[in-house]
Amino acid sequence: MKLFLLAAFALLSVPAAAQADEFNVAVAANFTAPAKEIATAFERKTGHKPILSFGATGQFYAQIKQEAPFVVFMAADDETPRKAVEEGLAVPESRFTYAVGRLVLWTKASGSPLGEDTLRKGAFDKLAIANPATAPYGAAAVQAMKTMGVFETLQPTIVQGNTIAQTFQFAEAGAAELAFVALSQVIARPDGARWPVPEALHAPILQDAVLLKKGAGNEAAKAFLAFLKGPEAATVISKYGYGTKADPAASN
Repeated sequence: MKLFLLAAFALLSVPAAAQADEFNVAVAANFTAPAKEIATAFERKTGHKPILSFGATGQFYAQIKQEAPFVVFMAADDETPRKAVEEGLAVPESRFTYAVGRLVLWTKASGSPLGEDTLRKGAFDKLAIANPATAPYGAAAVQAMKTMGVFETLQPTIVQGNTIAQTFQFAEAGAAELAFVALSQVIARPDGARWPVPEALHAPILQDAVLLKKGAGNEAAKAFLAFLKGPEAATVISKYGYGTKADPAASN
């Protein structure tokens, strides 16, 4: 009887944080591959399982405002998580920049040199970009074209994907000869050609993560964000072509 009571007391003494947990994470579509790799490493290390959903940042924010069950939000920009904090949807001190995105112009056609002249000459029928109203990479593409002074000329050729993932699919399937995509989507591909868009042509693509109010008491979600800041995640993030320098304003 004494041994039974001791065993029962020991089980009751295990903290809830030590138990494996599942939690929902909204992830910007451009970060699909590294997020899967990071989530796998996190689950292997802690036993906690992040349930990842991928999509456009703007669409996720609309869902979060409608009580979607996400507890962590990994956006493709810094403005949307900042707005989530300001509107009382996220925990203020949890926001930080987990990656700095790189925009590239990509074509599936191997041996096709790409550059600013490609856009200026406009010798193509279709150019794919992500919807600039909901996808920060699409907004960066528009800003870059406007900075170069080619947006008005190219506008009739532009086709929009709902997400950066769909935008890439347009170019991969041949529905568009060119596409503005995330470097992470093509960094490991041996085929095609790409032009890294000079960062001076658009505002930095600072991608922030934040703990949503629904996850304020979720220790597994907090542990995931801590892991995302750590060296193991940084190695994965860098491998996919992202920067890892934090936005100084993100800690304010």
